[in-house]
Amino acid sequence: MRRAGSVYAAVLAAAAFVVCWLCLSAGPSWAADEEDSRVILFSGRDIWRNGASMYGGMMFAAPGHLDEDGFLLKVLLSGGLYRYNTGNVEGGEVIGAETTIQVLPGFRMKRGNLEAKFFFGPDIEQHRLWPDDPGNNLRGHAVGLRVAFDIWYEPTATTMAAMDASLSSIATNNSMRLAFGWRVLDNQFYFGPEIAVFSSEGYRHLRLGAHFTAMKTGGTEWTAAGGWAGDSDGRASPYVRLGILQRQ
Repeated sequence: MRRAGSVYAAVLAAAAFVVCWLCLSAGPSWAADEEDSRVILFSGRDIWRNGASMYGGMMFAAPGHLDEDGFLLKVLLSGGLYRYNTGNVEGGEVIGAETTIQVLPGFRMKRGNLEAKFFFGPDIEQHRLWPDDPGNNLRGHAVGLRVAFDIWYEPTATTMAAMDASLSSIATNNSMRLAFGWRVLDNQFYFGPEIAVFSSEGYRHLRLGAHFTAMKTGGTEWTAAGGWAGDSDGRASPYVRLGILQRQ
């Protein structure tokens, strides 16, 4: 069972990597035409002591472009590995592998220096556990609904505040992140603190760290973060997160 789990996990990670690579290699990005962009391709990686994940996807605006108020469609595919403690199995530790697909219609609104995006749609998840944990509702195949929002605010020309949150009907797994930042190094990017919370039934995860946001190299925009993470199992370690996006 452990060997089968390792093979499945390797295939899962490879699939997630391919999706992320495809998202970043789908075509050139024209930085000069950012205001007329209709598609954002994005990808990211996240790792800490008890888990690692990768994701890739796209956001599409129709019939206008991404800087206009109106309809958006967000498609996200992610995969990863994680572990947790439980009293339901011998040995007390469970290794999990997950894949998720989210297809989220939504809309964008901008009022002055405040921009908000809202999404709602189907959430399809698969969780494989080794050994099987009958007390965990995040196991096997599940289809649910997810609601999410992203808020970006620039109170001054050199500061930013951001908040994003996501809630699924599947085992009520959810996340929230809050960040502040100041433009540094001749306004090349924002730097500041962040706090994030992830949870599901019977599990909590908290992060405190710092982020670099909106670093641009050519037509690619980068986000990176790192800090300290701890969970309700009493485990703690540094975490690292990297995100990349391109406008088409």
